[in-house]
Amino acid sequence: MKTLPTQCPICGGDIQVTRFYCHDCDTTVEGHFETGRFMRLSSEQLQFVETFVRCEGKLNRMESEVGMSYPTLRSRLLEIIRALGYEPGREEPPVKVSDEERRRVLDELDQGRISAEDAMRLLQGGE
Repeated sequence: MKTLPTQCPICGGDIQVTRFYCHDCDTTVEGHFETGRFMRLSSEQLQFVETFVRCEGKLNRMESEVGMSYPTLRSRLLEIIRALGYEPGREEPPVKVSDEERRRVLDELDQGRISAEDAMRLLQGGE
């Protein structure tokens, strides 16, 4: 299966997804779509996360499954945490919503397309 590229092969800039197409019903959806933090991870890192979840987040269970020592697994986990944009041991800062996104959410609320609860969640950085 092909994976979505996250960086431009020409300049190395971040790729932004702007279009989806369904071959079955010939529908095209255009807009600006977030790819999410997990798109930053390599296939090897994603495989690690999948194993980590399957082992219920217990590195000692992963040791025997993947044949790596606890310190190695811990080091790889810290690399993944950093690749996702977090700093281990630090509290996550509040999410800032852009002025453009704030206006879009308030317009959708004003037009009755979303509820007040959904607007609050989106304005607080929820998805």
